Amino acid sequence: MDHSDHINTIHRESSVIEDLKTQLNRPLKLHSPLEGIGFEYGFNSKYLEKVVKYWRDTYLPKWSEREKYLKKFPHFQTEIQGLKIHFMHIKPKKTDGKKVVPLLLLHGWPGSVREFYEFIPLLTTPNAKSDYVFEVIAPSLPGYGWSQGAAKTKFGPVQIAVILRNLMLRLGHDKFVIQGGDWGSIIGSTAAAVFPENALAYHSNMCINGAPVNYIKMVLMHIFPGFFLHKAHHDFYPSLGQFFSTLMEEMGYCHIQATKPDTIGATLLHNPVGLAAYILEKFSTWTNADYKKLADGGLTKRYTMDALLDNVMIYYVTNSITTSQRLYAEMFNKENQALQIDRVPIKAPTGCARFRHELSHSSDFQLKDRFINIVHSTYHNDGGHFPAMELPQVLYDDFIEFVEKAFKKTA
Repeated sequence: MDHSDHINTIHRESSVIEDLKTQLNRPLKLHSPLEGIGFEYGFNSKYLEKVVKYWRDTYLPKWSEREKYLKKFPHFQTEIQGLKIHFMHIKPKKTDGKKVVPLLLLHGWPGSVREFYEFIPLLTTPNAKSDYVFEVIAPSLPGYGWSQGAAKTKFGPVQIAVILRNLMLRLGHDKFVIQGGDWGSIIGSTAAAVFPENALAYHSNMCINGAPVNYIKMVLMHIFPGFFLHKAHHDFYPSLGQFFSTLMEEMGYCHIQATKPDTIGATLLHNPVGLAAYILEKFSTWTNADYKKLADGGLTKRYTMDALLDNVMIYYVTNSITTSQRLYAEMFNKENQALQIDRVPIKAPTGCARFRHELSHSSDFQLKDRFINIVHSTYHNDGGHFPAMELPQVLYDDFIEFVEKAFKKTA
């Protein structure tokens, strides 16, 4: 495949940026937050004013610098099964005698390939911690960023897994490791289940099992934690009451995106302030639920505002918010559920990294019916839903520890 014509695929015309400046210059007409409220009611409007001001007056004037930063890794685009698929392809510049392993690195919502910019250099640079260095292929999921969305229904995680597997084959990799969280976890585990001949190993920072038996196990685990969990991990699993309270509070977005994605998409499309509030609110509460008590949502405790706005800009300049949200509808429709993909066992060596502030955790007890070859299971007392951005070194160390175990077992 000739990549040479696609290096500028992420460039956007200056007219798009000028139009964004115009929109951000419009007077904000926001209601003041209630007294004593941080992010408990959603994005704090006082802090949103600060975000918009920074975006307009500091970030956009240096857009050429940010665009150059986003181009720091090689970007390509190819057509697979009628869809234009964008991906970053980063080969190690030095190997120092290490074994080079292909890695399919998958993001989720409301993230993008921007999640991996701090993580990728760790993967592609040889070091004393590992015998391995990685050739990273990090695609934008179909409908996200610079990857084209489907024009027809019934295009869910299974169909995406097929496309991404075909991308790896096209790049010459018939065997590869998969890593992902959020949608990257669902699509990555699907690929490992459906294509065992291609999956060398599977690692996730959000291991889940959607089979019905999992919910029975979840109840048993909460009632009798001593039988199913190591004592040191009990506090990673809240009571059933706390679990369902969090479910009700945090999963409203999922319900609307799974039922009416085009409605919420229409409210956010070409609406930069609304788009930023909708996306960045998740980077607050999904990083640490306690951040919702803070007036600034704790957004810059773990991220720079430039990094957060890079991610928002990817959605904005590609008009991909609606197409990204449609994946929820395709995941939960009856056709996808009828496939019962969660009943297909995953034979590849599996590693599950659990970060303290992830919305929920699945135990090995819940996972073992599907992930029949768990070789690595860890608990980290820090971090949330976006560890590649939050704690890239911690995620890398966990991943490397897993790879060493997985390859030793399969040797």
